[in-house]
Amino acid sequence: MLNILLTALYVAVCLLLVIVVLMQQGKGGDIAAAFGGSGSQTAFGARAGASVLTRATTVLGALFMIGSMTLAIMGQRGTGSVLSGVDGPGFQQAVPATLPVDIAPVETAEPAEDATQTPTEEPADAPPEPQ
Repeated sequence: MLNILLTALYVAVCLLLVIVVLMQQGKGGDIAAAFGGSGSQTAFGARAGASVLTRATTVLGALFMIGSMTLAIMGQRGTGSVLSGVDGPGFQQAVPATLPVDIAPVETAEPAEDATQTPTEEPADAPPEPQ
């Protein structure tokens, strides 16, 4: 409930800050005033007294910063990791290696070919030579 109330108050402060900034009058910050034109003695014009809008901008700006930090701190869910509740593959223990076992060769039913016999296939024809 408190979080909703602070969020609503924060949105109201943001809207008021935008309105107050847009209502302020420009201070002659055109290019001529920046280079000393039109009777300007400083780069940004003569310093005027703080008006009600200037003070409201300062107060609303401070409330904006305090509200954003407060909502950020309240929005934290805890000090745990982002992945603290997720089951992952984790560390898998290695399977212990076994020693190789000698296996006797398996005899086949077909007789092995004799190395002295000549192959029955005819050699392939040689490709024709280029002309």
